[in-house]
Amino acid sequence: MTNRRYVILFSTFYIILMALVAVFNFVSGNAFFGSIGLAGMLCGAVPALLTVFKRFMPDLPLAITYLIFLFGSQFLGSVLGFYRIHGWDKLVHGLSGVVLAFAAIALYRMFVGRRDAGQRISPWFLFLFILSFSALGGPFWEIYEFSIDQLFGTTMQIDNTDTMTDLIADVAGALVIALWIRIRAKRN
Repeated sequence: MTNRRYVILFSTFYIILMALVAVFNFVSGNAFFGSIGLAGMLCGAVPALLTVFKRFMPDLPLAITYLIFLFGSQFLGSVLGFYRIHGWDKLVHGLSGVVLAFAAIALYRMFVGRRDAGQRISPWFLFLFILSFSALGGPFWEIYEFSIDQLFGTTMQIDNTDTMTDLIADVAGALVIALWIRIRAKRN
């Protein structure tokens, strides 16, 4: 089976799961969790839609970690309440750093070209690009959380410690992948 088919298959499984969540919760009268199901369907469709309509093939590691991230944050975290488990939020933030690192790698390959990737550019530059791109996602998310809290009176950001440990987890996840790619690029 080709990578393209895997991406479509995994995306379809996630869309079906979140459709079941949406239907079950809307029928049960829980519009909040129903809306999480709808959002999950839309988010889960992104890799498949990119593959089918734009002929852009997301790298398999990017697509899989993205769908695992969605499963961990939307289904396990929000629907099943795993965010009440101490450390779950940090695990999801670390995973988001991994997803963004794989996105940085995909962008690098798209702009530099797969054939030239890692050959013309220093492995240290590649490391810094992946880490910088990935680490930027954390502050953007925290700005989003802060804005929602200010506009709607929610408590997505608990306190400064929560925000900072979220950012540290984002960077840690990105650092793992950036170091792995740095080592691979140096070997090649």
